[in-house]
Amino acid sequence: MSQEQSAPAVQVNESSELEVRRQKLAQLLAGGIDPYPYTFERSHNTAEVTAKYAVLQAQEHSSDELRMAGRVVAKRGHGKAAFANIQDQSGSIQIYARVDTLGEALFEAFLKLDMGDFIGITAKPFRSKRGELTVEVMAYELLCKSLHPLPEKWHGLQDKELRYRQRYADLIANPEVKDTFIKRSQVISAIRRHLDGQGFIEVETPVLQSVAGGASARPFITHHNALDVDFKLRISLELPLKRLIVGGFEKVYEIGRVFRNEGISWKHNPEYTLLELYQAYTDYHGMMRLVEELLVTLCRNLTGGDSVAFGDQTISFAPPFQKLTMEAAIAQYAGIDIHADEAALRHFAEERHLDPEPGLQKGALQGLIYDKLVEPKLIAPTFILDYPLETSPLAKKHRSKAGLTERFELIVNGMELANAFSELNDPIDQRERFVQQVKAQQAGDEEAHPMDEDFLLALEYGMPPTGGLGIGIDRVVMLLTNQPSIRDVLLFPAMRPE
Repeated sequence: MSQEQSAPAVQVNESSELEVRRQKLAQLLAGGIDPYPYTFERSHNTAEVTAKYAVLQAQEHSSDELRMAGRVVAKRGHGKAAFANIQDQSGSIQIYARVDTLGEALFEAFLKLDMGDFIGITAKPFRSKRGELTVEVMAYELLCKSLHPLPEKWHGLQDKELRYRQRYADLIANPEVKDTFIKRSQVISAIRRHLDGQGFIEVETPVLQSVAGGASARPFITHHNALDVDFKLRISLELPLKRLIVGGFEKVYEIGRVFRNEGISWKHNPEYTLLELYQAYTDYHGMMRLVEELLVTLCRNLTGGDSVAFGDQTISFAPPFQKLTMEAAIAQYAGIDIHADEAALRHFAEERHLDPEPGLQKGALQGLIYDKLVEPKLIAPTFILDYPLETSPLAKKHRSKAGLTERFELIVNGMELANAFSELNDPIDQRERFVQQVKAQQAGDEEAHPMDEDFLLALEYGMPPTGGLGIGIDRVVMLLTNQPSIRDVLLFPAMRPE
């Protein structure tokens, strides 16, 4: 804010300010002024003016006339002149109004503007004597009367819960937040460019599904009135995309919202954006190469280099990433041999207060120990390979290791970023896996995979060897923009109703 600005005004009671603003609205209407006109033709935005007139020296004026528009975010008067700042998507700029130019009536109306009002101006650029690029208002019009006061400018909107609930106010008070979401959009665009360039085809699959499969998760349930049928919101994109591989597509992907009826944390939101892709004639080794190439490409596009700062860590996405089997990772970070019998694994988990649920099988106990004691310690990008059969019902059995599957997860900074398989394409084996999942469901596991007869039918038509990959877009954006919580990269995160 420039030196021309005065100290912030003392805040008034919000309820009284709401009333004052409504009185001003009534006065405008009584005076025949439309406080909500339909359009305003701009010639420049703030960033364009800042760049074009950067060469102006102190007290140098330009004769160019500009048409600009934005929200009033600061205002201070000096007798027969007044300064303000207007903000648009590209930034903020100081504006200057004086009675000699606008005339008494229009200048008085300018002084009555509230912070939050949108105005359109015709203005000429100059640089103030203190060196700030400014535009002098030749004429202006009100574009939208704001009826609610903005968050207090000098302290910003700091309450995290309020910022998430009122993201619109957060974006006004903390313009740097907008940059995170612009970068999010750039990440998604870069993903599309990269995959399209490799011959992948983007498709769309149903959000409402009679069988919500492709992951171990509890779905949300809704009801379709016309069909009088319950549907589930999808928990994954996997099974419809693999049906397309059966149908003859060889490289497909989808970027879509998925919904899981689970807890909320710094890395979990009930709905999130998932990239899933499937490629015929490859396996999980091919998916490892693909995810390395994709992530380093995203990092370079956003930062210009192979590394990002995240908290007090520097994370390099330069390939190759570290590789560890789950067995080696548990031995190294948890200090137990996963080949120990089920009773020993349960005892180990109970001793460390991991709260294993009754009935968890050996593979699930291994997964619990890994999730709680190993994953949080993995900071640099690390592929964890070869997961237990019980926890991977859609992955092919490992070609040389009994009881394991050809599956990896990519862990970065203690959180799963990607999950990939050599996809199971044997319909008989797949049916047997589903049967075991149904038994687990009947024993009380609400996240066990349901039976999906139509998917089994599709596999019976034949699916070629296929590699599949899922990447959590929100977590990628967290890492690339140095945001500590998934809520900071979701414009509208899930919140408990007030």
